Amino acid sequence: MDSPIRELLRSPDFLRLWLVGAFANAMRWLELLASGLFAWEATHSAFAVTVVVALRQIPQLLFGAFAGALSEALNRKLIFMMALVVPALISTLLATLAATGHLEVWHVAVGNLVSGTMWSTEMSTRRRMVGEVAGPHRIVNAIALDSMTSAATRAVGPLLGGIAFQWLGMKGAYTITALVQFAGAFAIAGLVHAQVTRQLDLVRIPHEIAEGLRFAWTRPIILLVFGITIVTNAFAFAYSGLVAPLGQGAFHVSPALVGLLAAGEPLGALIGGALIAVGFLRMDRRLAFAGGAALFMCALILMALSPSYWLAFALLLLGGFGTAGFGNMQSTLMLTESPPEMRSRLMGIVTMCIGTAPLGQLAAGAISDAIGPRGAVIMMAVAGLALTGLMVSAVRRRPTPPTG
Repeated sequence: MDSPIRELLRSPDFLRLWLVGAFANAMRWLELLASGLFAWEATHSAFAVTVVVALRQIPQLLFGAFAGALSEALNRKLIFMMALVVPALISTLLATLAATGHLEVWHVAVGNLVSGTMWSTEMSTRRRMVGEVAGPHRIVNAIALDSMTSAATRAVGPLLGGIAFQWLGMKGAYTITALVQFAGAFAIAGLVHAQVTRQLDLVRIPHEIAEGLRFAWTRPIILLVFGITIVTNAFAFAYSGLVAPLGQGAFHVSPALVGLLAAGEPLGALIGGALIAVGFLRMDRRLAFAGGAALFMCALILMALSPSYWLAFALLLLGGFGTAGFGNMQSTLMLTESPPEMRSRLMGIVTMCIGTAPLGQLAAGAISDAIGPRGAVIMMAVAGLALTGLMVSAVRRRPTPPTG
């Protein structure tokens, strides 16, 4: 009998969704690092870097829940295609400005904001489509494989971003991302994806989001996913906005090695995700989710205390094993703990929770300008650990309501 992973990879529609998602995500992370390096070289301000980086992610907070409600009424394939075409057009414009010598930090910031608005649809459209194509009996394996691939793109993207910025400049970096995203949109045009849609009622969207929140309030596990997602993104992943100041300001390495440092945590997540996907690592889903987040924060504290670049890289690699558990179980718990009619709006709320990351990045940037990037990472991670412990304790004391 074939393994679930082999079955998935023999499905043309799953393969198309998986591969296009992988390439598109890699390009997003490439742009994120390149834009941070560009802002650092132009301003030498950690706060300016975090503003530019945060603008790529803050639409997830602002529009994530709205995107989730829209994806239950509109064609998810069309939404996904637009999420590829619009950023490709923005990348083309920025590459042209760079080629003519007119690119400025504010251009990159605005470009990040527009592209990030389209990125806010990822969780409620493409990630849900992955689960739908896989089917209920393969959903855990499909999400594990997709999460593992997402970790790979978070590793490959920054690596390519550092190399492209160092060797090709912003013109070359944005040309690459534009071409790849246009190709992805062309590939998705041939996807066969049936879905049940309902009539779009913009007036009802706030009510539907509120309905999703009311449902979540009765499910402690879903509340735990929301809470720890907020804490991990706002207090732990805030370090990503400080990668350029850490690499060039604290460890004094080249842009290419800054890219490698940014790839450390995702590389660890890739290895951990692969072990989960093939069934080698099996553990309680809630433990993997909350414990993984805590392990990541501990690794960040030790990384910030590291006296050397390579030890810092190794510690981020270790932290990636934690984010593998966190990332895999985040989507799995949401898709298995909620009814089908609630999934897109709840996944949209998760996207909104993920969107708190730029708020943490801005706070970390301001703290870094005052006490340095190492101190900022430590302060944020310690606060995140404390909040994670409090949330787990609170959910354990909350009774689970009877079902049926």
